[in-house]
Amino acid sequence: MSPVSESVEVLQTLIRFDTVNPPGNERPAIEYLEQYVAAAGFETQVLGCVDERPNLIATLDSGVPGPVFVFLGHVDTVLADAEEWEHEPWSGDLADGYLWGRGSLDMKSQVACEAVAAVRLARDGWRPARGALKLVFVSDEETGGDVGARWLTEQHPDLVRCDFLLNEGAGAALEAAGIRRYGVCCGEKGIFRFKLTSHGVAGHASLPRTGDNALLKLAPVLAALGGPQPSYAMTEAPTELIRSLGGDPSDPAAWLTAVATISDRLPIMIEPMFGVTLTPTMIHASDKINVIPSRAYIKVDCRVPPGLGADVASAALHEVLGPLANDLEIEFTEQTYGYASPSSSPLMDALKKWVVDTDPGADTLPVLLPGFSDSSWFRRAFPELIAYGFFPQRYQPLAETAALVHNANERIDVRDLELATGCYAEMAVALLG
Repeated sequence: MSPVSESVEVLQTLIRFDTVNPPGNERPAIEYLEQYVAAAGFETQVLGCVDERPNLIATLDSGVPGPVFVFLGHVDTVLADAEEWEHEPWSGDLADGYLWGRGSLDMKSQVACEAVAAVRLARDGWRPARGALKLVFVSDEETGGDVGARWLTEQHPDLVRCDFLLNEGAGAALEAAGIRRYGVCCGEKGIFRFKLTSHGVAGHASLPRTGDNALLKLAPVLAALGGPQPSYAMTEAPTELIRSLGGDPSDPAAWLTAVATISDRLPIMIEPMFGVTLTPTMIHASDKINVIPSRAYIKVDCRVPPGLGADVASAALHEVLGPLANDLEIEFTEQTYGYASPSSSPLMDALKKWVVDTDPGADTLPVLLPGFSDSSWFRRAFPELIAYGFFPQRYQPLAETAALVHNANERIDVRDLELATGCYAEMAVALLG
């Protein structure tokens, strides 16, 4: 069986397990992966705090001291409405050069390629010259990792302790300054969510002037949040991104000029890496249609660059709202820090070499993930860890991929499965010998 067809077969099998989270029910997928990698010689452990939602740790150990390299991935997915799809979301259909199904991008494809790359090496007799290769396939990423990566790193850190890690977050190609570039995700933004409450006086809705409508007081707040985002708060990876695109990191006016060299609509995906973002997503006022609300609130999803915290989030909110903030009750409803790895490392060198060798004329590009991934739990647990998000896609570029993640008709170009499988095999050999 060729590497491409094996990766396709493994991915099809994974897609056909319905692991929509909630409820997840990842056990059948985890047990399938456990049997697949154990047959190639990996030592395996299946463990979890919820019986139907376990995690897999598979190890190929050299017996010689050295670095531990983890291929990380989650097997749960978001929901899918079959009526919106051209192909049934759990079919794993092959059509038009694509493999279709929920998880084909996020992220059963990467799990399949990581597993196949590791199994091929083991079958061929490869063992690390030093250290160990670990496959860590987890449940529950889509709702926070409480029974997955977070649970493993907090409750069983010695089982998943590592020096290098590859996970999701980037890798689809984009064109920038005339060069094809593969993003390498160096970090994830933190989550600092707000609840903004206005107060008024209740009254009967048939007599609108008898009350002081708290909901109306939120109208200018929403307008402000829909306007310009806060000032930039640049961290290391975006600074290197600007430098890679030929911009001057010390000149904020030049940043968007550099980003504008990126093709299609992708600049709107890049700019959030540069600082705090504030997005109102929920609003609540009266519980009865005929009562003027004395209290109303907006919930705001706020994402903060890695390494920065609540003070930066609060300052950004006040910058955008100005005097409007004085009339609001402001409280954090969630504070989760983001973490990053340096953009210079032996793993980055190996990825860059693979890109140059595989796609002459192309290059890597350090990026941040505006969202959150399981890499953050690992970086929090192991501060010296070098963790990157990288799933290389040459044939299905970022502009196409981004529109399909968590959407109907999620699919992947089967040629990129071969590409990624080869990459992961080469990374294991490069880092472990």
